[in-house]
Amino acid sequence: MTDAEADLVILGGGSGGYAAAFRAAELGLSVTLIEKDKLGGTCLHRGCIPTKALLHAAEVADSARDGEQFGVKTVLEGIDIAGVHKYKDSVVTRLYKGLQGLAKVHKVNLVQGTGTFVGGTTVEVEGTRYTGKNLVLATGSYSKTLPGLELGGRIITSDDALTLDFVPKKAVVLGGGVIGVEFASVWASFGTEVTIVEALPRLVPAEDEFASKQLERAFRRRKITFKTGVKFTGAKQDAGGVTVSLESGETLEADVLLVAVGRGPNTAGHGYDEAGVRMERGFVLTDERLRTNLPGVYAVGDIVPGLQLAHRGFQQGIFVAEDIAGLDPKPIDESGIPRVTYSHPEVASVGLTEAQAKEKYGPDITTFTYDLAGNGKSQILKTSGAVKLIKAPDGPVVGLHLVGDRVGELIGEAQLIYNWEAFPEDVAPLIHAHPTQTEALGEAHLALAGKPLHVHG
Repeated sequence: MTDAEADLVILGGGSGGYAAAFRAAELGLSVTLIEKDKLGGTCLHRGCIPTKALLHAAEVADSARDGEQFGVKTVLEGIDIAGVHKYKDSVVTRLYKGLQGLAKVHKVNLVQGTGTFVGGTTVEVEGTRYTGKNLVLATGSYSKTLPGLELGGRIITSDDALTLDFVPKKAVVLGGGVIGVEFASVWASFGTEVTIVEALPRLVPAEDEFASKQLERAFRRRKITFKTGVKFTGAKQDAGGVTVSLESGETLEADVLLVAVGRGPNTAGHGYDEAGVRMERGFVLTDERLRTNLPGVYAVGDIVPGLQLAHRGFQQGIFVAEDIAGLDPKPIDESGIPRVTYSHPEVASVGLTEAQAKEKYGPDITTFTYDLAGNGKSQILKTSGAVKLIKAPDGPVVGLHLVGDRVGELIGEAQLIYNWEAFPEDVAPLIHAHPTQTEALGEAHLALAGKPLHVHG
């Protein structure tokens, strides 16, 4: 058994792990990055990037199907699923090669293999031990299932859905959160008859209730069926399909059942328990500076309780690298992390929901909702939706919630408004190019500042 030492050892090469590695290397630290699979982790290979490529293909399908409403004579002849996968995989491959090149540029020692935390700040990989002055745990997450629901065959996870070699005629999606509604949106655009089953009372239940209602209205128009407030009780499959049973006594027949009930922390089997890492429900507990209970050991990304988002892990990785290097960065405000669901229409938000704002500030918060019907670019795109702002009493804007096609591209400005604690009066004088959807943010702040223009009623 040999030993290799570095200033920083990182277990896991996903968004959080490689961000920590690259930033630490920029700051002059020697870095060993251990990854059992491919650099880039779930986000690049089985999550953010491939799913958004599928969603773009779905948007192209919708454009072809609906071209006549724009005066363009187009016909959707069908979906070449092999061609869709070729396009998706080409995007992933290009980004993966770029990431490998960056690892070389930063002179990161990339070790491929399964790592086990053996205590102190040491990780063992196939008999070799790698010890750092500091250690970052960044082992990511996995697709969860429900007790008694065995995965396999026609009962699939999002990982399986990304490589499915046919377009199902009927699909049941178990879970109405981000992953569930995104795949439901893709399949509906591809011509699948989709039913979403969600145990909680509404779709995207982590979002503001306004956003759920907007999305549900849009899904009804798209003939995507959803059953909320109903529990799943079982599933049986055979060569011809899968039968899904609900607590209500109803059964649903489909070609596939997509299990999209969230992601769990990938901490089992990595030696965390044995090394004495303090955990809860499988998550690694940290303080606001992402330090675990063990000296010199940090944790970032999906294994830390909170939003399971690639860009959260990415920023946490940068934070930890800078903290270790002595730059004393400001702790990350979890509420200031933007969230986007890339369905059709999109849902984007940052800050507090109305319920959270009332809990924090009391009942005297102010809200304003601006309908995209008044936004020229949204009408050009033929998208419906709205922008909702939430303002603290005598304070700044504390929540921004957007629904509509392409509103995910507006979340950059929205997160600046929240994170810089802007008042409506600060945003109202800023000029938004016309015609753009960013004007919807401007108009909403104008109204909240007491000078509404393109607002009816």
